[in-house]
Amino acid sequence: MKIHHIAIICSDYRVSKKFYTEVLGLTIIREVYREERQSYKLDLAIGDHYVIELFSFPEPPPRPSRPESCGLRHLAFSVDNVGIKRNELIAKGLTCEAIRIDEYTGKEFFFTQDPDQLPLEFYEM
Repeated sequence: MKIHHIAIICSDYRVSKKFYTEVLGLTIIREVYREERQSYKLDLAIGDHYVIELFSFPEPPPRPSRPESCGLRHLAFSVDNVGIKRNELIAKGLTCEAIRIDEYTGKEFFFTQDPDQLPLEFYEM
């Protein structure tokens, strides 16, 4: 029917919470500390659409990004204007790749990374 949410495990909860809420602008739905797991669970939305569960766990292994490995490759967000979004993220201190054109759709897109080097794509609607 549709994707319900995406779960992301982060290495530094405070850094990732700030990144996803203050840099990307996602809205906090709920935040829970689960004592038995020594883990935070942060539910995030884009507008009113629930999209990401951000988890922290004690000492998670690093994410293999290079060379690319099997599994989730990247997360892609739709944006109205790729150039404006790229400039906003650069102004907030992110390193962003150059804008490219999708050879099949003709749409603009670029990549950046979250604090744990999860590739994030911003794609023209």
